[in-house]
Amino acid sequence: MVVAGREHLHVLQEEDSSKRRQILDGARKVFMDLGFDGASMGEIARAAAVSKGTLYVYFADKCALFEAILEQEALDYGQVAFNFDHARDAETTLTDFGRAYIHLLCRPGGGSAIRTVMAIAERMPDVGRRYYGRVLDKTINRLSDYLKAHVASGDLTIDDCDLAASQFMELCKASLFLPFVFQAAPAPSEERMTEVVDSATRMFLAAYRPK
Repeated sequence: MVVAGREHLHVLQEEDSSKRRQILDGARKVFMDLGFDGASMGEIARAAAVSKGTLYVYFADKCALFEAILEQEALDYGQVAFNFDHARDAETTLTDFGRAYIHLLCRPGGGSAIRTVMAIAERMPDVGRRYYGRVLDKTINRLSDYLKAHVASGDLTIDDCDLAASQFMELCKASLFLPFVFQAAPAPSEERMTEVVDSATRMFLAAYRPK
């Protein structure tokens, strides 16, 4: 009887998780299409194919739903394998990281969360701060720690590793991310992303390798 009870609980948990994902998928599409202000709980319920009553069982309001989407975005971001093993050489590590990073930013739907956060950050600064901390700042800190290790070993000469990490990430985005996020251009090709990241790596190392 105890085992059966546990199995029943496991099934209920799976159903609950599946329903939550269903709601988040529907909400993500509505936020992408209509923006935060244009989205309503009714539209989200229709897109997720659930009743408004079911929607409110899982999420108190539109803000809670959007926060949950951003949390999922942060989890997806964190699952990307950025290899900052200190034993790896700088050129290989920066090139691999840059390609993975720009692929993540310019993936299908990858700009929708950023566009929405940018649109509401002035009115809802806590949302903007949490998104930046969970997604962007965490990556900057990891790259900065890697750079500090290579400064200590003498491979690089950098006074401010936090600044240098941000500089490299911006170099990788040059000509790619802003046209994509503002929908002025389609997602960049593999060849173009490789070209830009390789150039970014050369520029970075030319500036920060010991002379």
